[in-house]
Amino acid sequence: MTQSPGEVTIWSEHTMPLIPADQDFAVFTAIMVLAGIAFLSERTWLGQKVTGTVVVILLAILAANSGVIPHSAPAYGFIFGYIVPVLIPLFLFQADVRRLAREASRTSVAFLVAALGTVLGVIVAAVLLDLSQLGVASSLAAEQREAGIIGLFASTYIGGSVNYAALGEITRLNEDASFFSAATAADNLFSAIFLSVIALIPGAQWLVRHFAAHQVTTPVTSEAKHMVTAASIAYALATACTIVAVTDLLCWWLSMEGWRYALMTAITVGLATALPQLREWLAGAFELGVALSFTFFAAIAAGANIQAMVTVAPILIALVSILLAVHLVVVLGLGRLLGLTIPELLTASNAAILGATTAPAMAAARGWHDQVTPGVLVGVAGYALGTFIGTALFQFW
Repeated sequence: MTQSPGEVTIWSEHTMPLIPADQDFAVFTAIMVLAGIAFLSERTWLGQKVTGTVVVILLAILAANSGVIPHSAPAYGFIFGYIVPVLIPLFLFQADVRRLAREASRTSVAFLVAALGTVLGVIVAAVLLDLSQLGVASSLAAEQREAGIIGLFASTYIGGSVNYAALGEITRLNEDASFFSAATAADNLFSAIFLSVIALIPGAQWLVRHFAAHQVTTPVTSEAKHMVTAASIAYALATACTIVAVTDLLCWWLSMEGWRYALMTAITVGLATALPQLREWLAGAFELGVALSFTFFAAIAAGANIQAMVTVAPILIALVSILLAVHLVVVLGLGRLLGLTIPELLTASNAAILGATTAPAMAAARGWHDQVTPGVLVGVAGYALGTFIGTALFQFW
């Protein structure tokens, strides 16, 4: 089996995975099957608790590290190159800024607290740890690697793994296969662990009693769910692809390649706010984005080489542990001072760390029905905010 320089596997170098990397359709099929199993798991009690997103991440990590599917393959490149850019517009068609302010005002404040916690967490980690030594196989200068790592983890823990892929490209850290594999493992594993931790917090009465009581409210709007048709899905895909293409052309004309995802986000949010009826015209866009995102979660988690995380860059464990610990302390501490409730804070924290797919699922499973729509909205906002903040930290660190 041919390996890239510095690539680490947890079995013999000569062992080929059950599904070889060059069997494109078989690899893609395996990813689709893992996504299907994850959706199916949400019908079970355990799946509702941990959410399909976490299930597909853990299944893909297990499949890759046990030799069933490869850690890297051209099929994954197709997902990263074509599906990931389209995901951002598909999710952001919901990002009407006025609706966010109207329906999710308190959860939006909680989300800003969560984003602040992430930024402070990554800064504290950068001060305490020497991040410039990570990604040594990269052609980037030490200062640029450190800035890239800061931007990478700030973005993924403000909006989820979609931002992680975007910042991996922007910072060029994805050029170092060994480091990026280790970083992917740390991101996915600790995201799943963090979700387990916050799922336990509502049961800790000694902590919950120090927060304001949560008053269930009725959502401000009661609009009917728009009809999803084959045409509306086709329109959504066509519009999303058009936005990606226009963004790429603008970046090429203006020599702004490093701002691809930030510009794409700005265009989509501007359209969604200027034309709120876009949600009706493109009904099914968010659901399509969720379905495609599961293939992305599986593909990126497949690159999570557990041994690489431990042997190539063990400092990543310390980095993510510090970042998430500071994030949680800020969320609970500042959230309590602002009078926010546990459901609002945990929904926002979930949306920041894992994205718009898990936050509403956790809220629904917990019975926080008034947090389901805000969970989607702030999670969508995280896709925009995380890309901007991660890019800004990288560019100006």
